[in-house]
Amino acid sequence: MTKEIRFTETVLRDGQQSQIATRMPTSDMLPIIQTLDEAGYHALEMWGGATFDACIRFLNEDPWERLRTIRKAVKHTKLQMLLRGQNLLGYKNYADDVVEAFVQKSIENGIDIIRVFDALNDTRNLQTSIEATKKYGGHCQPAISYTTSEFHTIDYFVGLTTELEKMGADSICIKDMAGILTPDDAYRLVTEIKSKIQVPLEVHTHATSGIAEMTYLKAVEAGADIIDTAISSFSGGTSQPATESMALALENLGYDTHLDMKKVAEVADYFNPIRDSFRAEGLLNPKVKDTEPKTLLYKVPGGMLSNLLSQLTEQGLADKYEDVLREVPKVRADLGYPPLVTPLSQMVGTQAVMNVISGERYKMVPKEIKDYVKGLYGKPPVAISEEMTKLIIGEEEVITVRPADLLTPELQTYEEEIKEYAKSTEDVLMYALFPQQGKDFLGRREDRFYDVPVQEVNVTLDI
Repeated sequence: MTKEIRFTETVLRDGQQSQIATRMPTSDMLPIIQTLDEAGYHALEMWGGATFDACIRFLNEDPWERLRTIRKAVKHTKLQMLLRGQNLLGYKNYADDVVEAFVQKSIENGIDIIRVFDALNDTRNLQTSIEATKKYGGHCQPAISYTTSEFHTIDYFVGLTTELEKMGADSICIKDMAGILTPDDAYRLVTEIKSKIQVPLEVHTHATSGIAEMTYLKAVEAGADIIDTAISSFSGGTSQPATESMALALENLGYDTHLDMKKVAEVADYFNPIRDSFRAEGLLNPKVKDTEPKTLLYKVPGGMLSNLLSQLTEQGLADKYEDVLREVPKVRADLGYPPLVTPLSQMVGTQAVMNVISGERYKMVPKEIKDYVKGLYGKPPVAISEEMTKLIIGEEEVITVRPADLLTPELQTYEEEIKEYAKSTEDVLMYALFPQQGKDFLGRREDRFYDVPVQEVNVTLDI
């Protein structure tokens, strides 16, 4: 029997998000879309994550129109997106009616596969997204946010995947956002999960720490069905391993990848000059191509490492970088070992910086950390100590219900607020997720400012 392994290509979303902060315009994607569609991929990950924000904030593009345009051109390959559960593509919890509407419109506009995750692996925060994806005919792929601690054992993650399968998963993803899944752990984790679930298993990692190719090999040997890779132009470093290299290596080991390597080579030839142009403009920082083994020590995603260094450098505190890195795992332990993924990675990193520069731990505490300790983001993986809870929120109450249960329906309110500019439910959802940027974009569209050159858009901020 032929051994098979399928590939999901990430260059249109995570590959470019990880390396050029999601600044690739749709115009750079369209000339190669047909070739990507004919190359034999399982799926093209091309929407969600930070693409929505970047389109309206930096590129003067309608993200819904990007989805519709690519869907029209792609005839054979599934289109995939990344969704942050109850946070959707924003940074707070949304009411269930907004979540359901967003999922519905994502599928109606062309998404096939919705990969949905929660930063805390709190399955209550995935419930509405999963139900809506099934209701509107999409393929639902819940993801476990992989991290390590005494609590995050193989048995814990296996239990999580069996729960997600019962909730309606069509497939499941191991999402290793920091690139810290080691080859041996990958083999054991995939082996155990595959022995317990019936649906396909996909593995997603980043090349940040330098071990991703070995991790993928052991995951494939253990029975993983799909792996995420990026075309070589936007691979390595903070992105995924290179599609061509992984495919050639696995084909040499006897696996059928279903990829047309001539087409894949055409994709690389197309994106290489685009990569070079971003490098020349300074949007492709050479650091994102670096290998950072400290990721394995501090469990910090590569993008978070570079952001911390940038923040400290701007404040003239670059010499505190190592101190902050040592503080991150301590803060994470204090807060119940949350996985370091958006938005928790930013929150933990900010708290670590504050602890170091103030000279007194938790002397300054951001509102987001207080809300997290109150339970407004969900249930921490490990209970936060009473002492730490009191230090951060005093005598305030900690909620134990599903956070979204505290929210009343919101969609009608958003419709009323943006009725001057919104022409569709998609427009309302754009405003709901990013009120200021969404309103600005819709206002520009209303005033027929369609032709703002991309190079004139402010690209100084990072997502």
